[in-house]
Amino acid sequence: MKKLFQYNWTVRDEWFTVCEELSREELTKPRTGGMGSILRTLFHIIDVELSWARAILGKDDVSFVESDFTTIQDLRKLSEQYREDVIDAVSGRGIDLVKPGWMNQTFPKEDILRHILAHEIHHIGQLSVWAREIGIEPISANVVSRSHHKAAKKQHL
Repeated sequence: MKKLFQYNWTVRDEWFTVCEELSREELTKPRTGGMGSILRTLFHIIDVELSWARAILGKDDVSFVESDFTTIQDLRKLSEQYREDVIDAVSGRGIDLVKPGWMNQTFPKEDILRHILAHEIHHIGQLSVWAREIGIEPISANVVSRSHHKAAKKQHL
């Protein structure tokens, strides 16, 4: 599972690089699917990952004001700022049966980790569709030939 988290982070970082070239108008333009825009969808991916990771660790959820994150650089910083919590959750720390503060249900940690992975992959697919609509080559989804060296070195997973 660690390799898939590294994969997601590598792909996310590549999307950040591509999106840094887009105008604010393009990033916030209303779109069908996802969270309604490129910027909001990237924010949502990070927010969901962090919320679930902190629930696994028994920590309080961190509530962010979406309007405070108006650039790709803001989102990149947010993604990196709490990455250690995600690394701890993926590396086996935390509790095995998790009851997130925003729900009345309990979930196995392994199911939550799989959900985080699938959630991001789902939304990255939406970004790929939007990229094609605006004439940008999407980031490759290839897991087999993708290098994880940057993510592995940076993330210590």
